[in-house]
Amino acid sequence: QVQLVESGGGLVQPGGSLRLSCVASGFTLDKHAIGWFRQVPGKEREGVSCISSADGSIYYDDSVKGRFTISKDDARNTVYLQMKNVKPEDTAVYYCGAPPTAGSGYVCHHLEYKYWGQGTQVNVSS
Repeated sequence: QVQLVESGGGLVQPGGSLRLSCVASGFTLDKHAIGWFRQVPGKEREGVSCISSADGSIYYDDSVKGRFTISKDDARNTVYLQMKNVKPEDTAVYYCGAPPTAGSGYVCHHLEYKYWGQGTQVNVSS
């Protein structure tokens, strides 16, 4: 049974930093892609950053390039999202997601991902 559990959200001031964590179970990150998505009310869930299992290639949405860093610890089956220099527009519920099968080739888009965590709220405000 696949399960994703996020943690680390909260209130942070603009320009500050935050690290999100997602512990995966039911599959292994050394064979499975995984990613971070975010959603605000009334908008579509958007891919923030995803990491491939096959070659370790990483995707970042343009809005977070140079500020966010995705990483994973295969031994802990955990993926992280280090957020730096956060902006008010980063405010959202952040979800950890995984595609339906192991392997590569999945685009970092919510329609290609099947498994989701419960989400963790990030609020960027002074």
